[in-house]
Amino acid sequence: MTSIDYQMLDKSRLKLVINGKLDAENTSRLWTQALRKVGETEPQMLVVDAAGVDYCDGAGMALLLQLQATQQRNAGQIQIEGLRSEFEQLLALFDPGKVSEPEPRASSFVRLAEGVGQTAVRLLQDFTEQVSFTGELFVKLLGTVTRPGSLRLTDTFLIAEKAGADAVGITALLGFLIGLILAFQSAIAMRKFGAEIFVADLVTISLFRELGPLLTAFVLASRSGSAFAAELGTMKVNEEIDALTTMGIDPVRFLAIPRVIAAVAVMPLLTMFNNLFGLIGCGLVMISVGFAPIAVINQIQQAVGLGDLFGGLAKTLVFGMLIAGIGCLRGLQTGTGASAVGDSATRAVVSGIIAIVLADGVFAVVYYFLGI
Repeated sequence: MTSIDYQMLDKSRLKLVINGKLDAENTSRLWTQALRKVGETEPQMLVVDAAGVDYCDGAGMALLLQLQATQQRNAGQIQIEGLRSEFEQLLALFDPGKVSEPEPRASSFVRLAEGVGQTAVRLLQDFTEQVSFTGELFVKLLGTVTRPGSLRLTDTFLIAEKAGADAVGITALLGFLIGLILAFQSAIAMRKFGAEIFVADLVTISLFRELGPLLTAFVLASRSGSAFAAELGTMKVNEEIDALTTMGIDPVRFLAIPRVIAAVAVMPLLTMFNNLFGLIGCGLVMISVGFAPIAVINQIQQAVGLGDLFGGLAKTLVFGMLIAGIGCLRGLQTGTGASAVGDSATRAVVSGIIAIVLADGVFAVVYYFLGI
């Protein structure tokens, strides 16, 4: 049976007599009481009588080292007596040297200030990287425009198919449901004034100028932006990006430019599908409340013009560039580890949605002052 006996030799000296096996099971049982006794008495000299220890593994070494560290923190001394030679050699291998003093814990205000500062620095660094990547992307886009032969058309069309044609179904469904819901909700309010016919005006203007481009951009950011980040992130983890650089191939021109061009090309088309099916949903509601189809069509034609349509489509060009650019940037920023690709995809979606909303706010202010 392993045990520890405590003997106070005098006011400044404490003796621990250890007998038995210092294995993992016994050490865990004696650890707390031994350290508590030393902490309560705080002796100037701690004498550990280990002559009765007939077995000692790593756990027992850890207990002896912890007693040494405790004495060092208390400005005391420790003397280990009677330890077998093989155990002394093992203890020497585990010797951590002088134990450093723990750093004082900062106040809550200091920790808060440090956290805010670190967050601000990270945001500034991320903003700087985005601006730098945007400039690089813009310059290489101009180079592609002046030299169209440098664009990989096959890959561009393939990416456009995945980002555009494969997204027609979800875009159309979302547009139809939004038009349906807006019409139903608006009809409730308009009925109070006997103006149900103007539900078509409200839904059409909302879709063409705001909701159509915005919702389509959210769909593209969720589908394609995350896909771009995951694809490039996987290539980064597998060191394929480094291989391209080693071969003298620019990763931005080779990988990012086709994705940006494809996203910019399909965004207006997807937005048109969104608007179309939104109008269909609105028209079904209007017909269900008693309006003739021709009356609904005439009201829609009177409500909006080409300026409203092209004003919304102009946004989609910027939205598409933001989505693809941010997705590629997050993919190229992918780190190492099992969760790196997932983190990059998540950051691409979040950053893309924030950028879309900010850009939409800028368009709203510009359109207001231009009277569009």
